[in-house]
Amino acid sequence: MLDYSKVLNSTVKEIRPSGIRKFFDIAEKMEEVISLGVGEPDFQTPWHIRQAGILSLEQGKTRYTANSGLSELRSQISKYIFLRGGITYDPKDEVLVTVGGSEAIDCAIRAVVEPGDEVLIPDPSFVCYEPITRISGGVPVAVNTRVEDEFRLTADELKKKITEKTKALILPFPNNPTGAVMEKQHLEQIAEVLRDTDIVIISDEIYSELTYSGCKHVSITAIDGMRERTVLVGGFSKAFSMTGWRLGYACGPRQIMEQMTKIHQFAIMSAPTTAQHAAVDALKNGMNDIEKMVEQYDARRRLIVDGFNKLGLECFEPKGAFYVFPSIKNTGLSSEAFCEKLLECKHVALVPGNAFGRNGEGYVRASYCYSVQHIKEALLRIGEFLKTL
Repeated sequence: MLDYSKVLNSTVKEIRPSGIRKFFDIAEKMEEVISLGVGEPDFQTPWHIRQAGILSLEQGKTRYTANSGLSELRSQISKYIFLRGGITYDPKDEVLVTVGGSEAIDCAIRAVVEPGDEVLIPDPSFVCYEPITRISGGVPVAVNTRVEDEFRLTADELKKKITEKTKALILPFPNNPTGAVMEKQHLEQIAEVLRDTDIVIISDEIYSELTYSGCKHVSITAIDGMRERTVLVGGFSKAFSMTGWRLGYACGPRQIMEQMTKIHQFAIMSAPTTAQHAAVDALKNGMNDIEKMVEQYDARRRLIVDGFNKLGLECFEPKGAFYVFPSIKNTGLSSEAFCEKLLECKHVALVPGNAFGRNGEGYVRASYCYSVQHIKEALLRIGEFLKTL
């Protein structure tokens, strides 16, 4: 009989499954569960975008596209980024269409990270950066962010972690799970630390369209000297409510994009053709859809932040994405124990903060990409749960 302990990749075996999926899978098997756990918009993909995908199928546009994506889509992505941030990318060799933003992150890390290289990752952050770094042979290095700084990455904390082995910095803002944003003055401070180094930035800007309270997203590529060292990652899942279409993109200097395209070419070939045709329409005609969704997210954001604070779970006000990150330290429970007991007792699913890094311990993540009624019912049950502690 085959000895699987000898044939399986030891690095992959050591990686823990996603803490997000763990609680979602448990909740899926329970009745009457209210879940605030998964970051998936409850809006349907706007009809005109779906219609563009359907039309492409009816017209028989079902063949492979170019490895880097439809030329029309790459041109639209380039135009969109210029209009939003004033940064120019050549659609011919500086834009790559990927299977979701996740593949773009994977390709970017694998294109620059060699065994032993250190990758700086703000903590807490989304769950994929650390395992992809490890699979690539790199060494993930956590850079702590604090609620006192509204969970922004600070120049002082960044300086402490840079060594001669540092190869890349992940810059995931607006942030999942905290909802933190980096404003221009904060990015300028980060740029000053990096300017005389060879450190590459992987800027995950998947939530760039989802900002509130007058706060507008600024990309670090807009800061002097940063475009040449940055891979900008974006996508269609969050802004256009296109999660199941699995479409993202990366933009960056052609020297890096050439290597990323090779990885994509051999691993994926090309992103789904139907999704690419739909995405062209999203960029041409979907900006009003974004505004409408952001308006509703903002109302839900204010509702849930106020709700957690009234329950005695201190929650700073996020300015981006669609998550809140309330502290549960005053309950005396660990993040996992709190989420397990809440799910068991009141059938409400949240994600423990430590799923996003050690610095997330003492917090839980709740998504507000659900209906107002859904959020109100979850808050009611959480309040009842807290009375039992």
